[in-house]
Amino acid sequence: MKARTRAAAILLTPFFLLFTAVMVVPIGYAVWLSLFTEKQSGLGFGGAETVFSGLDNYTAALGDRAFREGFGVLLGYCLLYIPLLLVGALALALLLDSALARARRFFQLALFLPHAVPGIIAALIWVYLYTPQLSPVVQAMEAGGIGFDFFSPAGALPSIVNIALWEWLGYNMVIFYAALQAIDRSVLEAATVDGAGAWRIAFSIKVPLVKASLAMVGLFTIIGSLQLFTEPLILNKGTGSAVTSTWTPNMYAYTAAFDRNDYGLAAAASVLLALTAALLSFVVTRLTGRRKAGKERTA
Repeated sequence: MKARTRAAAILLTPFFLLFTAVMVVPIGYAVWLSLFTEKQSGLGFGGAETVFSGLDNYTAALGDRAFREGFGVLLGYCLLYIPLLLVGALALALLLDSALARARRFFQLALFLPHAVPGIIAALIWVYLYTPQLSPVVQAMEAGGIGFDFFSPAGALPSIVNIALWEWLGYNMVIFYAALQAIDRSVLEAATVDGAGAWRIAFSIKVPLVKASLAMVGLFTIIGSLQLFTEPLILNKGTGSAVTSTWTPNMYAYTAAFDRNDYGLAAAASVLLALTAALLSFVVTRLTGRRKAGKERTA
């Protein structure tokens, strides 16, 4: 028993060291930094000095309308993006897993390839495709009588959702496809023998059996959505877009730190965003756990 405990400790030590270095220490430093602010001494002729401000930075962030509106943007983004991502990725996985699918490896690779493109490159590509003076797509839409401004206040959010879908749809499709491949084929064969059609098998057998993967992808997608930064930052740079420098909480923290040099406010905004992500993760995990426990009791 002692030998096993010692072996487990030896194997886990590198993980905990790395976890402490890249997670615990940075989070602790951010919390510490959020409790201080820089103030000019005297009449402003002296240098700035760092003073303890307690929760003032948190109060300032929560009292700032731009920061609060950033969470509203994230809410709209999640309501639009997450259902489209989950439904789209699951539908593609079901199509690839169906008996009618051909060239599965080719389409699996083709759908996954956009995820291999770095996010900043993907955003730049789509900014080009959104720009009226440059984009053949916009020109074709205008020729067909379809006018849509991708950079307008009404078009900015769908434009960013489209970029995110292009990046992550294939990645999550691969996860769902792997879960579908793990289903016992004898179950599907039995359903076919009983007269179940392709649609019945897909929605009554396959989808319920991959709900764990759906819950996992949904949780990770929620956490990733709260960190929305790269795509709106690119759209904000020189495109005349409705996306402002404080459009999301991450952009608010970035602007506070590197444009206004207010590192305490930036740290407080980051901590508040991290707490929101942790709270949502806890809620989603508890809800999925309760549903699973309820089904087991019913069974």
